[in-house]
Amino acid sequence: REGPGLSVTLAMAAGPPPPLGPPVLPAFGQEGFGDKFLRKTRENPLVPLGCLCTVGVLTYGLICFKKGNTRRSQLMMRARILAQGFTFAALLGGMVATALKSRE
Repeated sequence: REGPGLSVTLAMAAGPPPPLGPPVLPAFGQEGFGDKFLRKTRENPLVPLGCLCTVGVLTYGLICFKKGNTRRSQLMMRARILAQGFTFAALLGGMVATALKSRE
């Protein structure tokens, strides 16, 4: 005598049991921090350049502030804002370029 329970039991016996743990995702090559940084720098070299400019201008502005040169310090803080804006624009441009490239 065949019923719904018997067909399920036969189907389960036909194949291997389902895994008990989490599903295994495909393994990609392990990419370290240095490798990822170099890859991302090659994809969009303007972002690290903008970050370096921002840090340089900020450092120089703080040095000028410590020495008492307030006029130069204010100028460097304004330049820092411009460098941050450049970095942000480069980041957005890189994201747009990557999105357009993935659509093709």
